[in-house]
Amino acid sequence: MEGAAASSEGLRYAEYARVPTGAGKGQAELDRGLARTMIAVGLGVATVAFAGRYVFHLWKPLEQAITETAKRISTSSLSSYYRGGFEQKMSRREASLILGVSPSAGKAKIRTAHRRIMILNHPDKGGSPYLATKINEAKDLLESAVKN
Repeated sequence: MEGAAASSEGLRYAEYARVPTGAGKGQAELDRGLARTMIAVGLGVATVAFAGRYVFHLWKPLEQAITETAKRISTSSLSSYYRGGFEQKMSRREASLILGVSPSAGKAKIRTAHRRIMILNHPDKGGSPYLATKINEAKDLLESAVKN
């Protein structure tokens, strides 16, 4: 009985140790497969490195082109503020731009806009006397044109 048990245990271990048929590659073939894989990985890493180097060399001229294009875009078109100084003689258009109302606005709207801007720019509150003069001039010009 002991012999039968020993032989069945031996068979059980032999099944695990047995190599399936067709997969009987030698150690040399396994080493070649591993070498091929390592070569492929190395070539992949080298390709990524050279591509990165190429992109970094391209980036400088590309950066200059992007910067020049950004400078060409008019910042005044992106801004809601009026760019430029005051005219020698104030026009209705300039007065309406200063107060932020339409040139055909009524007296009540002109006075409300004037009060709002003067609170922010009054010389007694740290504002510029020159700007306060221009704001008052704009109000007077627009009110003189309005009949109401």
